[in-house]
Amino acid sequence: MAEKRTDTSKKHKARKRFGQNFLTDQKIIDQIVATIAPKREDNLLEIGPGQGAMTLPLLDRVDQLNVIEIDRDLIEILNSYNKPNLVIHQGDALNFDLDLFHPPIRVVGNLPYNISSPILFHLLEHRDKVIDMTFMLQKEVVERMSATHGSKIYGRLSVMMQAFFEVELIFVVSPESFDPAPKVDSAIVYLIPLKTCKVDNIKLFEKVVKAAFAHRRKTLRNCLKSLITQEQTSIDLSQRAEMLDVNAFITLTQDYEKQDQN
Repeated sequence: MAEKRTDTSKKHKARKRFGQNFLTDQKIIDQIVATIAPKREDNLLEIGPGQGAMTLPLLDRVDQLNVIEIDRDLIEILNSYNKPNLVIHQGDALNFDLDLFHPPIRVVGNLPYNISSPILFHLLEHRDKVIDMTFMLQKEVVERMSATHGSKIYGRLSVMMQAFFEVELIFVVSPESFDPAPKVDSAIVYLIPLKTCKVDNIKLFEKVVKAAFAHRRKTLRNCLKSLITQEQTSIDLSQRAEMLDVNAFITLTQDYEKQDQN
């Protein structure tokens, strides 16, 4: 027996420029809402509500739900539901000041694949305002976020996310759960800001991590030669970047910062 699906596909034609793929599988929607486990008093922010597949069940569970949507046509659909506890903000999630939503907040959303990384990095810089985050992303992106060192898919995104968050892949979602169906699998990821963060300077940390993974086949000695030498750090620079755990990158950044200050 086929799963019940929300009947929203005829209301709005998905726009490629906004990376729109609308979730229509009711079973998956229920699973996501159960993962979020919203409480009535939660300060919840949804990024990219689309036609309201997750928005409507969330509205039944919280006193107020803020959403950010860039597509004015979709905002018209959301307004048509006449939900008094729905607060709609039109615009780009990358340009919104999270203080507008009276932190701390819980963030959820089916993120457009074409801008998922910029949104994640934007939220990373404002993680002190966030309780937790539950996102639908391309499966490959979630796997890279949660990859362990030594893995072929472990890279810049892995290090940057794990230095600041606990990252957990919850479950995988097939393309058939969307309209239109994307060409790739999706996955639900759950992120909680770390209680203790060892990174003091995010920009410097990002600079070191980016340089380290700029040429994956080269050793750190070659990738970081303009930043730090073997004599200036205890980390073995004869290794490739993928062999270092997150703490090693933090140590590298601290050692680089010491030299930069001299």
